[in-house]
Amino acid sequence: MAPHPISTGIFIFNDVEVLDFTGPFEVFSTTRRESNDGEEFLYRVHLISPTDASIITRGGMEVKPHCSMKSHPDLDMLIVPGGCGTRPLMHDGKVIDWLHSLDTNKTRLASVCTGSLLLAAAGHLDGRRATTHWTVLDMMEKTFPKVDVDRERHVIVDEAVFTSAGISAGIDLALQMVRLDFGDAQAEWTARHMEYSFVPDDFTRRLDLSRN
Repeated sequence: MAPHPISTGIFIFNDVEVLDFTGPFEVFSTTRRESNDGEEFLYRVHLISPTDASIITRGGMEVKPHCSMKSHPDLDMLIVPGGCGTRPLMHDGKVIDWLHSLDTNKTRLASVCTGSLLLAAAGHLDGRRATTHWTVLDMMEKTFPKVDVDRERHVIVDEAVFTSAGISAGIDLALQMVRLDFGDAQAEWTARHMEYSFVPDDFTRRLDLSRN
């Protein structure tokens, strides 16, 4: 069983897709157990942005982060959502260098939708199977030929790197992470509490691969 509460970062930025990050946020902030001491929350979630300033999402929501790329706490995992804002960030050296600096032996990485483009730009998807929003699959293959693009599954787990398809798939991604961390019953409880229809078999996982 994973240690808890698990320190979880969610990267937010201008033009991020709202459900891409709020879906996983809801899953992780909802996941808890009842104990003699009250509620035990299993994840501690931090919204992280490029700077300490508020960001404006796709659709115009203003969101203030908890911390920045320079001030965030140690992370057990980081979720990178998608949205139109990923396109300029693919060429933002500070963001890509920060993502590249994260060691997957210490921090699990996950993307929702076109957040996979940022993980790919940082080199984390080289030689790995991955997915993204269906409208970007062709672009991903052309732009990042070292990535093994999967067009079938909603959620892909390749060792310590997770990717998911578009927008609402981030909820499935987060529930799969709960499932792997704390078991089927906990993931089912979280999904039921959210009144969300979770299909646990709609993912693929491969571990201990040799990537040359």
